[in-house]
Amino acid sequence: MKMDSAAVEIDGSVMEGGGQILRVSAALSCISGSSIKITKIRAGRSSPGLRPQHLSGLQLVSDLCSGSLQGATIGSTDISLTPGKIRSGNHTADTQTAGSVCLLLQVALPCTLFADASSQLCLKGGTNAEMAPQIDYTVKVFKPIVEKFGVNFDCDVRMRGYYPKGGGEVVVTVNPVKELQPVTMMERGNITKIYGRAFVAGVLPYKLAKDMSAAAVRTIRKEIKDLYINIQALQEKEKACGNGNGIIIIAESSTGCVFAGSALGKKGVYADKIGIEAAEMLLRNIRHNGCVDEFLQDQLIIFMALAKGRSRIRTGAVTLHTQTAIHIAEHLTQAKFTITKCEDELSSNVTFIIECEGSGASNPNL
Repeated sequence: MKMDSAAVEIDGSVMEGGGQILRVSAALSCISGSSIKITKIRAGRSSPGLRPQHLSGLQLVSDLCSGSLQGATIGSTDISLTPGKIRSGNHTADTQTAGSVCLLLQVALPCTLFADASSQLCLKGGTNAEMAPQIDYTVKVFKPIVEKFGVNFDCDVRMRGYYPKGGGEVVVTVNPVKELQPVTMMERGNITKIYGRAFVAGVLPYKLAKDMSAAAVRTIRKEIKDLYINIQALQEKEKACGNGNGIIIIAESSTGCVFAGSALGKKGVYADKIGIEAAEMLLRNIRHNGCVDEFLQDQLIIFMALAKGRSRIRTGAVTLHTQTAIHIAEHLTQAKFTITKCEDELSSNVTFIIECEGSGASNPNL
């Protein structure tokens, strides 16, 4: 193909060096219309190259943009994507494993925003899986914040799926936009609400859910004394496939910031420990006084890069995932990021401001 000479080359092993490089690159290639060639994919990982969930994510993007995809096989370390026109309508992606539906959404959502009409994504795999956001995080934390950019999507959890089987199914409906608006989140305000869900599914006893919830509440109580904390203990019934347990706890602030801590059960780990792990993660994310937690931070970079105008977001320590997303976004768009450190005289908090002059991507199909 003659296009290949013009492909933008991306080193898949730089910085964080994981699947995130693939997701950000593929989505931006799809939106910008420029071909990409990614080499050394996940080179430093214990099982290098494409895993099933990366493969299904790339196939989904290629399908969304009527593209041509080369090198897309399990274990492959080099792929190239030549995008075509973004197609609205129905698209399905199935990891056939417990690969995360939330990561499939991360790669597909930005693309569908630039279609000519609304899209429906049927995503199959794990909904509450390790090394990925839980679907509850996507709905309760990611969704309300990304909607500030003008994104509008709906998420219907039809079936929950857990490691190792998967079998979950989520249907996401996305409306296109003409362009994305920049977002400013600089004031955290006070934490006004803390709530969550502790769940068991399959053969696991309900007592596990109650133990996770109680341990989490006790842990948060030590630090935050004046708020009612409501963590529901749930037995997942008909809408769950396989066995699993876990917890997610959400905190909301007076200025509309949302944070989370979560954990999933593993064989041989006491339920209390899972509850405490999630609670400590939440506390860590509200101590720094930033406006987003460490997981949302990198997920917002692509939207800041595409928006028209200047976004400014106050965060805690900047993660390697975030630095990686910025590196790729600057490589594939005209966006320009700056990170400034702010010392707070009143406390020991160090926060950072991630600022972006967005590329102002406009939807040619609308």
